[in-house]
Amino acid sequence: MYATERQDLIEQRLNEDGRVSVIELAQSFDVTTETIRRDLAHLEGIGTLRRVHGGAVPRERASTTEPSLTDRLQRHGAAKSAIAVRALSALDTSVGSVYFDAGTTTGAVAARLASRSTGSPVEVVTHALTLAQVLAGVPGVSLSVIGGRIRGLTAAAVGSDTVRAIESLRPDVAFLGANGLSAGFGVSTPDPDEAAVKSAIVRAARRVVLVTDAEKLGRELLVSFAPLNAIDVLVTDAAPEPVLADALAEAGVEVWLA
Repeated sequence: MYATERQDLIEQRLNEDGRVSVIELAQSFDVTTETIRRDLAHLEGIGTLRRVHGGAVPRERASTTEPSLTDRLQRHGAAKSAIAVRALSALDTSVGSVYFDAGTTTGAVAARLASRSTGSPVEVVTHALTLAQVLAGVPGVSLSVIGGRIRGLTAAAVGSDTVRAIESLRPDVAFLGANGLSAGFGVSTPDPDEAAVKSAIVRAARRVVLVTDAEKLGRELLVSFAPLNAIDVLVTDAAPEPVLADALAEAGVEVWLA
């Protein structure tokens, strides 16, 4: 196969999957990782993609890029549903209180909780309006909603009042969302206000369960809001690449695959 043919296929895969891995591409095309890195360097040079640790993402994915809530609801639905099923096993009979971060994957967990026919009563707190709608009136769920300035892109409260309210809590489990997770930068998101809220959730919770689809693995967004060792469990739909997997193991993070 000529380099140009391989590069066309890499670009096609990038458009379909939203991310490509050096190791996976090398195995798929039966070439060395150095060959793939040269391909990615060429594609980056002509503006097709942006290289990140272990692979590449589309060029438009800058550190501040954040898709709308509508766009995110339409992506990786099956993966998010599977993650939700796996993540909900973190709730056992000893869990009395749960915090839900904003996000479509945390929303999938909330929806799964809402549809659960049996289970111990649970006190739920969230600052996300969309999640509050899902959980309001659910039998066995006592819901509290934290207010603040509503950020339109995520339909969630942000700001100093929101952070202070979260800091007064101590939930047993927090389900946390993120836009990026990497070995060196930790857990990240594009918006500083969202990052402040997420950081407060991490500090408040007794146990932090990060739920994110594999597209976010290896990504680094503008603001890091938690180091890896602040996360207790990562629930995702594909095994992290070796560098991230090793960093997670060293930080003591349990990795649950959906």
